[in-house]
Amino acid sequence: MQAEWQVLTLDEAGVSLIDCDHRTPPASEAGYPYIAIPQLRDGHVALDGVRRISRQHLAEWTKKLKPREHDVIVVRRCNSGVSAVVPRGAEWAIGQNLVVLRADGRRVHPEFLRWLVRGEDWWGQVRKFVNAGAVFDSLKCRDIPNFELLVPPLGEQGRICDVLDAVDHRIDLLRQTNATLESIAQALFKSWFIDFDPVRAKAEGREPEGMDAATAALFPAEFEESALGSVPKGWRVQPIGDLVETVGGSTPDTKNPSFWEPAVHHWTSPRDLSSAPSPVLLDTERKVSPAGLAKISSGLLPVGSLLMSSRAPIGYLTLTQVPVAINQGYIAMPPGGRLPPQYLYFWCRANMDGIKSHANGSTFMEISKKAFRPIPAVLPSSQLLDNFAEFAGSLFNRLVANERLARALVDTRDTLLPRLISGKLRLPEAHAEADAALAA
Repeated sequence: MQAEWQVLTLDEAGVSLIDCDHRTPPASEAGYPYIAIPQLRDGHVALDGVRRISRQHLAEWTKKLKPREHDVIVVRRCNSGVSAVVPRGAEWAIGQNLVVLRADGRRVHPEFLRWLVRGEDWWGQVRKFVNAGAVFDSLKCRDIPNFELLVPPLGEQGRICDVLDAVDHRIDLLRQTNATLESIAQALFKSWFIDFDPVRAKAEGREPEGMDAATAALFPAEFEESALGSVPKGWRVQPIGDLVETVGGSTPDTKNPSFWEPAVHHWTSPRDLSSAPSPVLLDTERKVSPAGLAKISSGLLPVGSLLMSSRAPIGYLTLTQVPVAINQGYIAMPPGGRLPPQYLYFWCRANMDGIKSHANGSTFMEISKKAFRPIPAVLPSSQLLDNFAEFAGSLFNRLVANERLARALVDTRDTLLPRLISGKLRLPEAHAEADAALAA
């Protein structure tokens, strides 16, 4: 390790802490993001599902703390120590239980700070200073500036950033591509099955846009009344439970090691989806043994099952890419019903408000399979469903391949990071490992 590396507190390193406003602004239908703990994912801020606030409230809630590019948002309570970097152009307010770290550049490059607070030293300090609570652990604002971290010289920081940023940028590009692929499929679903654009065009004597004659012929040219209002003629309205199978799961006794070791079969809870970067499930945090699997009545669900979290919260969705067992927090819809998996995914997304309206509960809201099954759904022709499944399936195949590559790059980045910022890995070796991963 070079002699210039120093152990410094964040305060000594010129890193200041800015606390949030300890109030929550009213929500707005549109407006500016109000960043909360769930938005912090894998070092970045994800804006899906974010609370929105008005410009007036943005101005008020950023008087004390206005985030800048390269600032690092840190969770102080609950998932203590988790962090995410602020990108260029962010117009956000920072929510409760979050703080911001800001480097002045004298001893820590602002661009390097995001990596400094993700290394082993950082997590060691989190464990040292964290306060155990009855419900949540927490960090005190006065303690964080006293965190002691190994700080490289400025030149080394820049070279470390070059390596880690290159890998992280590729991960980000892959996931941006996946968001685009999902948006394309969602837009087609909405046009065909929510707005009925091709049917409206034919009813008005126009040719439907963006499709060949064979596909256009699959759409009727008029509407008829149904329990859901006007729907394309010949498309039936049926309970969703008549169109797909719905099953639930359970949790084997966590105090019985034989249900969890050997860890053979994927087993998922909605926690696996809480920070998922894509709508496909490739892995799970936990696995069960064959004995544990035998305790779950729904068994091992096949690839292509749609999982919907049914409580705390309702509405996480994923399409499984591995055989998986589920806990009691899901309604699962295995493939093989009358609606293809990708169609089901977008149908649930489009109808989530209606699905949630059928939930009940005193402690937390939950929708049961019994309450879910009667929800009405429109059933298009099988040929049209097949056409959509072929198109959306090809997009999702690309999405899955991208996500597998992104996860491999995440593993590379997370392997390089602690060795680089501890000085245990030389930069030429790090460049070689990063280049090999990026060339994959």
